[in-house]
Amino acid sequence: MLAFRRALLAAPSSTHDDFFVFVHAAGGWDVTLWSDPRNERKGIVEPASTANSEVGPIRHWKSVPLDGRVKTFEVVTPPGSSLRLGPAIGDLFDLHDRITILNGIAMNTVSHDDGTVFSATGRHKSGGSVPAPSIDVMLASELGTTQLMPDVSVGFPSYFVGPALDQRAIPLRVSTVDTITKSLERSQAFLDTADRDAISAVLAEEGDALATRSGASDPIAQLVGQQREMPKLLQPEFVSAFTTRTLQKAYPQFKFGVRDGHAAQGAAFAVEAFRRNVARCVSYSVGGLDTHNTNYREHAKTLQDLFDSIAALVKVLDETPHPTLSATRLSERTHIVVISEFCRTPMINLIGGRDHYPNNSALVISPRFKRGRSFGATDAEQVLPTPFKTFADGSRAIAPPDVLATVLGAFGIDPRKYMRDGEIVRELLA
Repeated sequence: MLAFRRALLAAPSSTHDDFFVFVHAAGGWDVTLWSDPRNERKGIVEPASTANSEVGPIRHWKSVPLDGRVKTFEVVTPPGSSLRLGPAIGDLFDLHDRITILNGIAMNTVSHDDGTVFSATGRHKSGGSVPAPSIDVMLASELGTTQLMPDVSVGFPSYFVGPALDQRAIPLRVSTVDTITKSLERSQAFLDTADRDAISAVLAEEGDALATRSGASDPIAQLVGQQREMPKLLQPEFVSAFTTRTLQKAYPQFKFGVRDGHAAQGAAFAVEAFRRNVARCVSYSVGGLDTHNTNYREHAKTLQDLFDSIAALVKVLDETPHPTLSATRLSERTHIVVISEFCRTPMINLIGGRDHYPNNSALVISPRFKRGRSFGATDAEQVLPTPFKTFADGSRAIAPPDVLATVLGAFGIDPRKYMRDGEIVRELLA
């Protein structure tokens, strides 16, 4: 009842036509292999090489001498571009003119849990608690409350925290896409489809009557709209459309057999949900990057698989019509942000891996950002963040709150409504 009363008092929302995908590369990635490539020994930097990495599966690996028989890679520079990319960039190399890379993000933590929260919310954990909402929840609260599923979170660090949020934006948090399908299945033992449709119709009629007597009619009307759309969620065709088997058949472009399959599941679900106009934000996590020992040898391949899946997602969005805007493709109104909790040390440890490091990068694919460019920098000897620009609090490196504030600012949302820290970096916006 309290949640319903809060929903009635919420500010009215208008219809929006943008969609969002947030991806968490869980475990901490090696940025020297993709966004901030290093192929020389400088200071404490020990670059990826044939001595510490399996280079055979890496498509953009081109060997150059490092030390005797040991080879490192050649930095990839796309034709006509100023981008410097590492070999693990995978198929995103072909989409280089559409990506935005942020380097030298100051993390101030090497804890998985804290780094994950910091990247997703712009705040460190406080007393073991998450003190702020995550970026997907902020956007769902602002732009997604008319959707049946404003925010679907498949293992993503989604947090609904704070008084400014609309209760309708509470994320649907699941461990796998199949969990959503199971939650929509209904037994026919006591109520059949016709019964449920009749109940939804009665509730919608009561909502209409309430809206005519209420001073907060817009939020009630939105709830009524959701109630009227509810029967669609329970249709067998709709439910079956989101099973892993159906998604795999519908979107063979995504490699469901690679790694744990979460990247393929999340990407395919996002396209289907956006195509049907039932979700605003879809967020998911992809693991396998926490490589402290000899499993570091496969780190570049894990990154390549991740970026291949992002490239496949963009290409499918290019081919899919927007559900409400004629002559528009989904890719023109879909915004993708890929984050991790931190990066890995530039030096190799005694057991052949790399440890946690308080630097980071982020990837954005959005028509609202300047594309085909990288922003931010790290020093040559230690791969630590260097000052990016002069902010209100002085010259410093960019930090997660700035990244998230800029994403909000790209859509005219005042970050201060949800965030304590961070500035909109106008230089990043198109």
